[in-house]
This record gives sequence, structure tokens and C-alpha cells, in this order.
Amino acid sequence: MAIVGAFDVHRRQVTFDVLDTETGQVRRGLVRPACRATLRRFLAGYAGVGEVEFTVEGCTGWRFIVEELERAGITTHLAEPAATADARGSKRRAKTDRTDARHLRQLLVEGRLPESWIPPEHVREVRARLALYHDLREEHTAWIQRIHATLFHQGVPVFDDALSSAAGRARLESGEGLSSAGVQVVAAALRVLDALDEELHTLHQQLAAFARRQPGCRALQTLYGVGTITSVAIWAFMGDTRRFSSSAQAVRHTGLDVTVYSSDGKRAPGHLARQGPPVLRWALYEAGCNASRTGSPDHDFYHDTKQRIDHKRAAISVARKIARRSHHILRNLGDQAWAPAT
Repeated sequence: MAIVGAFDVHRRQVTFDVLDTETGQVRRGLVRPACRATLRRFLAGYAGVGEVEFTVEGCTGWRFIVEELERAGITTHLAEPAATADARGSKRRAKTDRTDARHLRQLLVEGRLPESWIPPEHVREVRARLALYHDLREEHTAWIQRIHATLFHQGVPVFDDALSSAAGRARLESGEGLSSAGVQVVAAALRVLDALDEELHTLHQQLAAFARRQPGCRALQTLYGVGTITSVAIWAFMGDTRRFSSSAQAVRHTGLDVTVYSSDGKRAPGHLARQGPPVLRWALYEAGCNASRTGSPDHDFYHDTKQRIDHKRAAISVARKIARRSHHILRNLGDQAWAPAT
């Protein structure tokens, strides 16, 4: 017996669509609530059945689905979300959870499922820590901007070393020139920043230690501008680059490629696709910004692009170059690139 099925994952329930290829019988329903325990009971019904394959789209929640499928010994497929949506084509009817699950199952049966890389367990763990690090960094920046906005709104000069020096910190804590509410806002922001700094320091140490011990991360750090944290981010979210037929596909995976719309001789301005992992784009952009230094091998390219357009576009262009180089480095390392940290 050959069973082919698909899951559509949501926070409250998991919709399934399962086909018995021998009898043609289709079974549909819900796994509720969407958690490991109920999914494990559902998958127990396929123990010892024979050849069983399931797929799930690579959106939020795919991790516990994949891990339970692997635990049950079921052949697992992870579908690439953007390519799966393209395969659906133009919508002619309402989109529902059932139609999404059926669409995934049909793609798998027909051999047209756009496969995404399923990372090993140690890569999944690193990805989770990187996502936390990235979120905390953004939160940290937001609170600094909130302090600057409060100072400006109340007419207090914004000084550059407000948070980077002891004198600047003391001036902020004194509340000079601020109203009582302004003093409270700044004091709360400083407390939150202190807590965020502590969390970021711990995560930075963990990720830096991993980067020093993992072969793929060490190889990526040979690229100019790629440091310990950015090397881990590129390594974890670029994935096994052997699945890409060219470096252009690797760039497309990052979401840094430019998409354009052309019709009847008219072409709209291009925009970044932004289809890839946000943490990967952040890491590549951070690395690309280092091309502004004179020691960078891409400095001339960066300078010319900045003169023609601007700094941001120049850094993004260098980031694409780093993505291509990272693709080749990880590809040439082979299986060693994904070995656990020693």
C-alpha cells in the first residue's frame, strides 16, 4: 500500500489530505489541537502500513510536523512556500485549508512539489537562536530610537555618545531638560536596554563559540566582511547549497534578487523579492556594508555603485556577491559543511 498525504498547518488545527494510491480513496480531516501529542496519535495509524509519504509547507509550525514524521519513520517532504504558491496559478475559487492541503498532496503525487531543504536537528537549533538574536537586535535598536525621539520631541539636543559613554548615560539618567513623563520614558527605556544587552551578550557568546568550532562557519569567515555571527547566519539559513544548480539560484533563495514586471513594452521599477529568510538577508547586508572599508576587495565596486546610486544599493550589490561566494564555499566543502560543531 502506498500512502501520499499533505498537511496544512495553522495555530489551532492541522488540516490533512491523504490519498491511498492503490484504492484511490481520499481521507480528509483535522488534527486538533495542533500539537505534537495529537499529531503523534494521528501518525500512529500509519505504522506498518507500507510506503508512506507526507509533505508540509515550509511556514511557521513546519518543524514539529517534520520531526514527528521523521520519528514515525515516514518519508518527509518540505515544500518551498513561494514556489508552491506559483504552482497554484491564478485563483478561480476561494482558498481554504482543505484546498491548500489537497494542492500540496497533488503536487507530491505528480512529482511537481518544489522541495525545500530540511535542515538537521543541530541546524534547527542554531536557526532558533539566530532568530532570537535578530529579534533582540531589532528591539534594541527600536528602544534607542525611542530615546532619541523623546529627546527631540522635548527639545533636548540628541548627543551621539548618549549610550556609548558613562558621561552620556549619566546625562540621560539625570533627565536634564526633560519633563517628568520624559524622565520616566527614558528611565524605562534604559532598563529595557540593559536587559536586552544582557540577553544579547549571552547569545553572542553561544553563537561565536559555535562559529569557531563548525567547519562551514570557519570557511565562510575567510570572506571579507563576514564575522562570527554573520557566518553562522549565512551557514544556517543558506542551507545545503548543493541543491542549487547555480549561484544565481542561491541569490534568489536569499530574497536579494530584483523582480520586475513587464507588459506591452512597459517595465515597472525593480524591487527586492524578499522571499528568503529575513535573518539571511540581514547577515548578508551587514557583511556587504563592510565593503565601504578601503581594505575590502569589493571597495572599488562599492564606491562606484554608491557614486551612481547610494550606499544602501551598493551594500546590497556586494551582499549578492557574498551570497554567490558563500554558495561555492559551502558547496565545495560537501558533507563537512554541515557537520556538528566539534
